[in-house]
Amino acid sequence: MLIFIGLGLFDERDISIKGLETVKSADRVFLEAYTSRLMGADTARLEEYYGKEVKVLYREDVENNPEDILIAAENGTAAFLTAGDPMVSTTHSDLRIRAEERGIETGIIHGASIQSAICGLSGLQNYRFGKSCSVPYPEKGWFPLTPAETIRSNMAQGLHTLVYLDIKPDRYMTVNEGVELISEMCKRREEEPPELFVGIARAGSDRPVVRAGRGPDLIAYDFGGPLQILIVPAELHMMEEEYLRVFAGL
Repeated sequence: MLIFIGLGLFDERDISIKGLETVKSADRVFLEAYTSRLMGADTARLEEYYGKEVKVLYREDVENNPEDILIAAENGTAAFLTAGDPMVSTTHSDLRIRAEERGIETGIIHGASIQSAICGLSGLQNYRFGKSCSVPYPEKGWFPLTPAETIRSNMAQGLHTLVYLDIKPDRYMTVNEGVELISEMCKRREEEPPELFVGIARAGSDRPVVRAGRGPDLIAYDFGGPLQILIVPAELHMMEEEYLRVFAGL
């Protein structure tokens, strides 16, 4: 059996009781370490908490060479761990489909996701979010403008945009960098950048940071360490505006 388990947002304590019991009883435990990270716990800390050896997997292991996972699930119970909720990534959906096609029973134990946490931290209403987007680090000869297009389309419909910030093996994009890149995208599209941004850092920790303001203000603000995420709000409801004023310095 292959069980997908969400670990929540920040450290080893965010896993559900059901998830923890399943990890402890599993024959093999795998940790997907490329779509997101638990910044409050490294692999050694997870192994100590679970009392289990944890095999760390990267994109190549899951997308192109998942045989080790599937064989483990055929021969016993394999726990596949991810930060947040396990089915937000299409990669994980593909792995579940592969398992089912091989006759392997699968299951899901959900975890707290950044998609729900941002609403509680920012006060922005969940049903007012449109299509999300990701801002990658530019590379030589490649500077995508799609995020700016997504933001503009959502705004035209009165919808907020959740902007995922790039994660590299040795580098985590900050809110400051994300705002700068979106502003540059808008400049290249010959349009004005958004008037308001909301930056969030270390959701799920004891001291998350939430800050709302104009682009230049957020570029200058110190959000501290990773992980960070960005929201570009559309026109605010009066309750959303009040919440940001009280809790995010608007």
